[in-house]
Amino acid sequence: MKILPTFRQLRFLVAVVDHCHFGKAAETCLVGQSTLSAGIQELEQVLGVRLLERTRRSVVPTPIGRDIAERAKSLLKGGEDLVDAALSAQDPMAGPLHLGLIPTIGPFLLPRIMPPLREAFPDLKFYLREDQTGALVSRLQDGAIDAAVLALPYPLDDFETIEIAQDRFFVVTPTDHPFAARESVRPSEMASEDLLLLEDGHCLRDHALSACALEAARRNHTFQGTSLHTLVQMAASGLGITLLPQMAVDAGLLRGLAVASTPLSGELNFRRIGLVFRPTSGRRETYTRLADALRAQLAA
Repeated sequence: MKILPTFRQLRFLVAVVDHCHFGKAAETCLVGQSTLSAGIQELEQVLGVRLLERTRRSVVPTPIGRDIAERAKSLLKGGEDLVDAALSAQDPMAGPLHLGLIPTIGPFLLPRIMPPLREAFPDLKFYLREDQTGALVSRLQDGAIDAAVLALPYPLDDFETIEIAQDRFFVVTPTDHPFAARESVRPSEMASEDLLLLEDGHCLRDHALSACALEAARRNHTFQGTSLHTLVQMAASGLGITLLPQMAVDAGLLRGLAVASTPLSGELNFRRIGLVFRPTSGRRETYTRLADALRAQLAA
């Protein structure tokens, strides 16, 4: 009878391959380096192959080690889904829930929704992770998180999505800008402006360009922000104008700044907010009820 690897050993391998560093991998797995190293050695003995090249300064996966780590991710994800199914059968709104949020949603949404969510679902323990969309999608695929609140559209063919809100765009300008006195701004009017955008990797950048049909239009290439807070500060300083989602405006991001916010008109003047999860997860009822609660809070 074959001796099979344990999930724990496979998780150790995946962490080392992802980080190429024993210390960081051990932190990720919440174990000591000696425990992690022993687990990898046990895995190598079970499989009969060398998985890692170790030196005093670095650790590099062997070709078979990298291949096995990729296969292990699918097994670990299946194990997570198995546990999810069991938890959901006991009580769909109990147990741990690892939830991801992107930086243009998390800071504005969490203070608003977490108190009522904790009150509505006291047995659901939330673990929150903020990261860019691509990183969260990878974590979702690997089973490192259970679900994510993302801005759409975004390629999500392998996942299920429940839409929870439409988040309208506002044009943010200095108070002396001609747009500041307007009831709305047409997307076509944005083409002649210096548009301040987030750096590549933030999906809000693509959504803003799409909303204004500005793929080939003028924009401020001398500055790319890492956060919405930085963009509005730059707009207040007269370096250009920017687009801000309504949830950020409602959260008070513009408070105390010499800027005005004017609604963007047009058919594509919003981004969609959705709760995204793996279709293989056994916690569909959990996510459906969570999406309903989020939708109700955002509509209030």
